[in-house]
Amino acid sequence: MSEHRDPAIRVVAMPADANAYGDIFGGWLLSLMDNAAGLTAARRAKGRAVTVAMDGMVFHQPVKVGDEVSVYTDIERVGRTSMVIEVEAWRRERHCEDSTKVTEAKFTFVAIDEQGRPRAVEPE
Repeated sequence: MSEHRDPAIRVVAMPADANAYGDIFGGWLLSLMDNAAGLTAARRAKGRAVTVAMDGMVFHQPVKVGDEVSVYTDIERVGRTSMVIEVEAWRRERHCEDSTKVTEAKFTFVAIDEQGRPRAVEPE
């Protein structure tokens, strides 16, 4: 995955998202990544899909207030009712051009029907 693709989500980290030292809360970043993966999962499932697991999240670099955060997704695997989505978050300082990967994780989603039961994901 590359920061040169179109992101699933791009936002600016704001003061309300940070601790007293100006570092963005990990939970805020995790929420952003889950949201981006959820958008990708819903499009692939052509309907509702819910997060059932998240694996391997490692924070490589901090995100600071004012940084632009871009989240990229890639569908790694699709099963009968589930899919695994690789997610990367990148930061770019407000007045710079270079981006740095700050974290990555794999999210597992399950497609569900109107009653909340797993349903098949159609082949592409």
